[in-house]
Amino acid sequence: MIKSLLVANRGEIACRIFRTCRDLGIATVAVYSDADAGALHVREADTAVRLPGAAPADTYLRGDLVVAAALAAGADAVHPGYGFLSENAGFAATVQDAGLRWIGPPVKAIELMASKTRAKELMAAAGVPLLAPVDPSAATAEDLPLLLKAASGGGGRGMRIVRELVDLPGELTAAGAEALSAFGDGEVFAEPYVERGRHVEVQVMADEHGGVWALGTRDCSLQRRHQKVIEEAPAPGLPEELRGRLHEAAVAAARAVGYRGAGTVEFLVASDGRPYFLEMNTRLQVEHPVTEEVFGLDLVALQLRIAEGEPLPCAEPPSPSGHAVEARLYAEDPARDWQPQTGALLSLYVPKEPGLRLDTGYKGGDTIGVHYDPMIAKVIARAPTRAEAVRLLARALERARIHGPVTNRDLLVRSLRHPDFVGGHLDTGFYDRHLSELTPAPDETSARLAATAAAVVEAARNATSTTRGGFVRFGAWRNLPSQPQLRRYRSEPDGGEHEVTYRPTRDGGLTVGGIGTDGVRVVSAGRVRAALEHGGVTRHFEVFRSDTRAYVDTASGAYTFTALPRFTDPADRTEPGSLLAPMPGTVVRLADGLAEGAAVEAGQPLIWLEAMKMEHRILAPASGTLTALHAAPGLQVEVGALLAVVTESADPAEEHA
Repeated sequence: MIKSLLVANRGEIACRIFRTCRDLGIATVAVYSDADAGALHVREADTAVRLPGAAPADTYLRGDLVVAAALAAGADAVHPGYGFLSENAGFAATVQDAGLRWIGPPVKAIELMASKTRAKELMAAAGVPLLAPVDPSAATAEDLPLLLKAASGGGGRGMRIVRELVDLPGELTAAGAEALSAFGDGEVFAEPYVERGRHVEVQVMADEHGGVWALGTRDCSLQRRHQKVIEEAPAPGLPEELRGRLHEAAVAAARAVGYRGAGTVEFLVASDGRPYFLEMNTRLQVEHPVTEEVFGLDLVALQLRIAEGEPLPCAEPPSPSGHAVEARLYAEDPARDWQPQTGALLSLYVPKEPGLRLDTGYKGGDTIGVHYDPMIAKVIARAPTRAEAVRLLARALERARIHGPVTNRDLLVRSLRHPDFVGGHLDTGFYDRHLSELTPAPDETSARLAATAAAVVEAARNATSTTRGGFVRFGAWRNLPSQPQLRRYRSEPDGGEHEVTYRPTRDGGLTVGGIGTDGVRVVSAGRVRAALEHGGVTRHFEVFRSDTRAYVDTASGAYTFTALPRFTDPADRTEPGSLLAPMPGTVVRLADGLAEGAAVEAGQPLIWLEAMKMEHRILAPASGTLTALHAAPGLQVEVGALLAVVTESADPAEEHA
């Protein structure tokens, strides 16, 4: 039996696997990069081994270092988690050659399925419906749109949609570079892109005794940048006949490669209901908790049991019950092209209530860095029906306390409450169609009330008298009224400014003023909480302060403010046409021939920045001349760093006016 397990991964999935190991009495070993030295998965492991460096290529993708760590720590088994080396047949073979137990499928099965191109050939031979591959070098306008995909790995990396032939060469280069960086393999292939298709997958679990379970379906159609955002089980609205076909195809795929352990067979279901095989992931999926919740299983425990040579508990899987929905909480700004965010995660709290589950690799006080995926946590809700599970999850996210970098929390709540999602009208184009309405500008009235609450709590912290209930009594009786105090705040990240004035009253209360505060009455004020009445409705606010930031949580949303000086200071002006780094990262390449003096066109990609394993293009803001270039491949930059300057060309009409 397994006595000590090393997890060749980090973050949430490492913590998830450790949890099962503790339940089973198995000792745990973590590996960590220098950037992860203080990470939660390191703190939770019984033993931890350092992998020198920070970049994935130097640490978590170094199979030789991971195996050496397992041997040094006395582990007798290795679990790869997901991502990194989880679908690397060479790594699996190295683990076994070192005398360690591999918690995963046979090397041959990984070889057959880890390359999507080879997997499609195998599935075609087995009669599974496929999308016909397209040779990029011979593609014509009739083949468009195309989807470029990395042959190895997943998670949306190395994927591009091509709608114009002129874009194909550049997107092939970009997809190959991203795939090479993420998986060590730059092979990319092309296939037709199916508009408004659904991403539906089947979880399989197989043992070495011939047993194969198909553990229902999952719908993972809500995606951004080809990465899943919201997943659920079972996939809603599928005809039973189609559900049965998907189960049969998934079992056939597992048997075709002599599969063992946990795997996922993914399908694209077209709008006409026809399913097409996409790929088989030879590992545990990020979204595995929704399957666990509806089947009442621990898939990691089953993986370990199967790796020890045990059969599946019975010939048929248990019957599913209820519905489960999972939302991925990312440190990113959906309104700004999904830009990943970094910095200190000051607070992370999700209500602990029946039906809710939190899987995370962070706790309050941890730092979200630039080197890895920006996922903070997965929040899962289970209930008897889909409608109840969706409602429970949306409310849990709404009530969560998340202070620090910008997250996609508000987007998740709005997505779960969107009529199309509520009605089960799901497809991979959901965010392409609805992003603008899911990321609206903040409601001015609500934002002003939140800023007012921040000012009231700040005033309470400066007061000296407190009532028995923890609320504050302001000042003492004065013959002359006190002067109003001013607080100024800037909303983050939209930049709106709010001015709030307040003045103690003779009865120990507080009055407030400022634009948009007419009719606002302070009901109570404490050093953490405040209650304000507006329009006959009393609302409660909770304020968390860290340095110059004020985080205001309400029953229906959250706001972040930066406290500003009472009087505006002159600000340094950025030169027009400056290209600034939108996030911390590494410059990976420049446009061909880019140099000072070069002519550029508006919207032309000039600089590629890699952050959190994704590439981000920096575009020319206008047509003109590149008058300064500070970026170079390999340069690490902080957010706001000046990369280049484009001087806009004069409008010919103006020149001759």
